[in-house]
Amino acid sequence: MDMKVKLGFFLLSLFLIPSLGTAARAGGSAAHRNLEVRRHLTRLNKPPIKSIKSPDGDIIDCVHISHQAAFDHPLLKNHTIQMRPSYHPEGLFSDSKQETIGPKPIAQLWQTNGRCPKGTIPTRRTRTDDVLRASSIQTFGKKIHKTIPRPTSASPEPDLITQSGHQHAIAYVEGDEYYGAKATINVWDPKIQQPNEFSLSQLWILGGSFASDLNSIEAGWQVSPDLYGDNNTRLFTYWTSDAYQATGCYNLLCSGFIQINNEIALGASIYPISGYRDPQFDISILVWKDPKEGNWWMQFGKDYVLGYWPAFMFSYLSDSASMIEWGGEVVNSQSDGQHTTTEMGSGHFPEEGFGKASYMRNIQVVDSSNNLRAPKDIDIFTEQSNCYDVQLGKSGDWGNYFYYGGPGRNPNCP
Repeated sequence: MDMKVKLGFFLLSLFLIPSLGTAARAGGSAAHRNLEVRRHLTRLNKPPIKSIKSPDGDIIDCVHISHQAAFDHPLLKNHTIQMRPSYHPEGLFSDSKQETIGPKPIAQLWQTNGRCPKGTIPTRRTRTDDVLRASSIQTFGKKIHKTIPRPTSASPEPDLITQSGHQHAIAYVEGDEYYGAKATINVWDPKIQQPNEFSLSQLWILGGSFASDLNSIEAGWQVSPDLYGDNNTRLFTYWTSDAYQATGCYNLLCSGFIQINNEIALGASIYPISGYRDPQFDISILVWKDPKEGNWWMQFGKDYVLGYWPAFMFSYLSDSASMIEWGGEVVNSQSDGQHTTTEMGSGHFPEEGFGKASYMRNIQVVDSSNNLRAPKDIDIFTEQSNCYDVQLGKSGDWGNYFYYGGPGRNPNCP
């Protein structure tokens, strides 16, 4: 081999060796991430006693109640499950509240293909793709930004609009001690512009400072392509004890919420859905603090007491809440430099009214005597009423209610 050929091979090797090293490192990094994802899925997806395939593609695993992810929490290792609340805001709790004559109506799509046996809880199986859609394993199942507005008469803090990109249309009360809240919410399937955006309707139980140590318990329905991989409307919960910084998650995607109910799966699709000028379907959500044990309980509809958040997980909410909020929230990522077209609620403004706009009716709070009552001095808040708006009302059948929502981008919301 002559010198020119040898020199050519040498020069070529100078380019190839770093490239091969980079490729090896990339391959090693991918292998490491895949290993981490598999480990995380093992932590989340506990061995099921039974599995049910939902028509929407979900797998619902029936997991033994004592094996649920909640008990991975160090402080819950020796926790004795509270199988029923001591008290209910509508009177002393009785198991008869959950008894109905005949089969219960379908509330979630997966129930069309089966039910979980007693002694288990239904959990939506987390898939590899679900985790990979997150920016990291650490952020999977978490809200990335501070998402609760601080309603005041002054302008909202700049980061609520420009940095976090979250927008709201809410009713709220503050200035008292609150021990829970309730609302009946009609269910829609708002259109989402970008996969990293979401639209939700919920209630918030709040205590502490919005800046650093906010305690929040949240429940309602949401459409979130990033979290679930589709555009289905799903029942969800969320909690945090440090303003969304390190604690908390959606549904059962971390240890915290203890589920006791074998009929409703957090994160599963709600069925049926309201339609524009079509029949309206709503759900009721009640969250209240058990005055004896101190845990925060959640009820879905009139039949399903789902479970509780242990009081020790919170600082401010270990006693009571200082603010209650009800309403809608969307992410406005402004991916194309304009306001998102992601819809809130039905995608229509409040003034369109029943059958067209989203509503929350019979909104109530739980007082220190563990009684449901009408909230006093309700106020409203929205960052941009030309994009999403809220209007209060009161009637005999609906009590305190409001219509809310909107289409996002429109001629008055550029």
